Amino acid sequence: MSNGSIPSEPHSENFGILYQDDFLTAMNKAAGMMVHRSEAAGKHENFALQQMRNHLGRWVFTVHRLDRKTSGVLLFALDKETQRKLQGSFSRQEITKTYHAVVRGYTPDESLIDYPLVNEVGKLQDAITQFRTLTRAEVNLPFGKFQTSRYSLIEILPKTGRMHQIRRHLAHINHPIIGDRPHGCNKQNKLFKEKWNMVSMLLHASSIEFEHPFTKEKVKISAPFPPEFNRILILTGLQTA
Repeated sequence: MSNGSIPSEPHSENFGILYQDDFLTAMNKAAGMMVHRSEAAGKHENFALQQMRNHLGRWVFTVHRLDRKTSGVLLFALDKETQRKLQGSFSRQEITKTYHAVVRGYTPDESLIDYPLVNEVGKLQDAITQFRTLTRAEVNLPFGKFQTSRYSLIEILPKTGRMHQIRRHLAHINHPIIGDRPHGCNKQNKLFKEKWNMVSMLLHASSIEFEHPFTKEKVKISAPFPPEFNRILILTGLQTA
């Protein structure tokens, strides 16, 4: 009953449709928005699934997830068969996801992090993250024993999709994402809040590429950085040309 009527809920327009056809749709999820209702939702009332459903006036189905704190491309199927096919593509690692993040310190030009992670039930899983550095900046902002602070803007291609993989991997190599809690640096997060009133996590799902499950055409869906991400890029001097 994917085209049936749906319950009416408060509707919000604080998200943008990035792509839509007869089988799937994608939105630019805002940082702080949960994908769907869950036991962990607490008092949250803003859910991407419900907003997309209300916007289209039809049922939609989750294909993958983004952390609540992560902004960017979020893909939905418009029927169960499309959901099944796309989830199969994700599980076979046939879908390319690209992220961007602002991290502490000067990262190497390129790096591959191959570091297994323990999942929520205690199982150790292979986890691989590749990234390259786009820009670096030194800011006249004292931090600890240092007179300045250094940051990098990186482009990330996760090769696996473990829970909080990017966040945990970057923390593992001592380049935590700015604004990340609990995997980041609390002192840096406090510094950004006090200096620039910034409390968001600077991790953005910039694009997703895949073969369309029915037309077999190559699809690339991109999401622009949110305003807060762009504001910090300017303030730190990390903006690219």
